[in-house]
Amino acid sequence: MNLRIIPRLDIKGPNLVKGINLEGLRIIGDPQEYAEKYYLDGADEIIYIDSVASLYGRNNLREVVDKAARKISIPLTVGGGLRTIDDIKLILKSGADKVAINTEAVSNPEFIKKCVNYFGSSTIVLSINYKAWPNDSFKKSTNLTVGSSSEKDVKKWKNYFQVYTENGRQQTGFDAFEWAQIGERYGVGEILLTSIDNEGMQKGFEMELTERLSKKLSIPFIICGGLGKKEDVKEIYEKTKCNAISFASVLHYEKLNINEIKNYLATQNINIIRHE
Repeated sequence: MNLRIIPRLDIKGPNLVKGINLEGLRIIGDPQEYAEKYYLDGADEIIYIDSVASLYGRNNLREVVDKAARKISIPLTVGGGLRTIDDIKLILKSGADKVAINTEAVSNPEFIKKCVNYFGSSTIVLSINYKAWPNDSFKKSTNLTVGSSSEKDVKKWKNYFQVYTENGRQQTGFDAFEWAQIGERYGVGEILLTSIDNEGMQKGFEMELTERLSKKLSIPFIICGGLGKKEDVKEIYEKTKCNAISFASVLHYEKLNINEIKNYLATQNINIIRHE
């Protein structure tokens, strides 16, 4: 199995943006320029997320995806604000290969089955944004507050993880460990796991949930959120045997590049894809 390297591009309006813990979005630049650069650098796929789709009630990435698809010949996955079959049809027509669904899937789990039946498993990715919690109290109430910004506390929270929607703003009461397994049973072809606690922090990937899920899931899964150094990729891969890693900050701010990561992984006897 080859480990896929997937840049994540969060889009707000016409701009590529980046935040920390999915908040405080900062404009980075033109998403087309960055997508082409990462493609030429050896990316295996690209994930586009419309970070403000919930504000508009729809995905606004058709133009962005259309431009990318004309110049990029690797798979494109698009998420954010996809709430109907017609929404998905439009984004696929624009050039996306796969779609990532989150909010609508949580609101109406039967939507997952509907999408899988219509488009096929290989087209549907279940996107799970999650935060660590100290207990399972979130299952009873979605109006609770915890000090999850405290890194010391989060490191102790190893058993419970709540799913969030609306780009990390809305609690759901769903347990991420259980939800990922439900997604698999409902037929999704892949799962995108994004740790909100680790996202943008550049301090390494979340290990507890991902390692537990790696022992349960039989479908491909992508781990996203926290890459800070190339050794982080080796660590998460050895612990989970994930199918792909996705990241943004270290690329956007030129702390690492894709070739550097792939060359390192090759020296560690981790199979990667080389593009001619």
